[in-house]
Amino acid sequence: MSRYDIVFIGTAILDSVIKGFDPEPVSVAGFRAESGSINAGGEGVNGSIASSKLGMKSALLCFLGKDQAGDLIEAELVKHGVDTGCIVRTSENPTPVTTIFVAEDGNRKSITNNAHSYNFHPERYPEVFTDTKAVVIGSLFRAPFNDPDVIKAVVSEAHSKGIPVFADTKIPNFRKLTLDEIGDSLPMIDYITPNEDEARFFTGETEPLKMAEAFLAKGVKNVIIKLGGRGCLLRNSNKSIFLPAHKINVVDATGSGDNFMAGFVSEIIRGSDVRDALAFANACGAICATAVGTGTALRDREQVLRMLKAKY
Repeated sequence: MSRYDIVFIGTAILDSVIKGFDPEPVSVAGFRAESGSINAGGEGVNGSIASSKLGMKSALLCFLGKDQAGDLIEAELVKHGVDTGCIVRTSENPTPVTTIFVAEDGNRKSITNNAHSYNFHPERYPEVFTDTKAVVIGSLFRAPFNDPDVIKAVVSEAHSKGIPVFADTKIPNFRKLTLDEIGDSLPMIDYITPNEDEARFFTGETEPLKMAEAFLAKGVKNVIIKLGGRGCLLRNSNKSIFLPAHKINVVDATGSGDNFMAGFVSEIIRGSDVRDALAFANACGAICATAVGTGTALRDREQVLRMLKAKY
């Protein structure tokens, strides 16, 4: 028996979310916004909390600073039942804090800083990410997965144990990395899930199907292109599946991709076929976008099933 259902490896961040920012100053140094909130975030946090809500035994392997931001994030993880025993806490680097500006349509822009580039070493903890039914790499191409050696060490260790690897992606920020530079690791990734902008960046293609085929040509077994308000596309060597997006009132899309990933992996682990898992993931991402904050709207698996029942 595995100790965990899913181990997430990625970043933990404190998000300062500003919704409805008005760029017109009200004074020399003053601006207004519709609302402001503080939320635990980062793809590792978002995914592990979401999967825990969906009934999975989840753990997070990440680093946190020994500071107030780190304390707040760890408390939020504990609150939702995520195993925090794998978290590496250090006084050498602060917990990353991100400011996110959310527009009226739910799209967002963020401000990062050097704390986001700290590259901890998940490959030093194989006893964590091999004692599980699935491994999720939260942000391929960003720290700690912007180092080809780190990527290869983690995916090859999981692959050698027969543990499926799911990898979400991000466009590089502090250190540039291409598909070719991690070419020997890509065949050991079972599912990769870029959004449309990321897929365009890495492949140079403009059509979702061609984007997916470019990843497959590099050896990835399954590709899911997240298309935002249009839905999602899954492609592998045998089939293509397109699912349209749910019609919702988008409030804040932050974390929707992480909730999507948590939903997909949790259903694959439960034994669902890939189409049903994709539909479940699609609903998880939609639910997340209906409220401000990455972990606000999603409550449990039954909520997702009700949404699917109403649609289908």
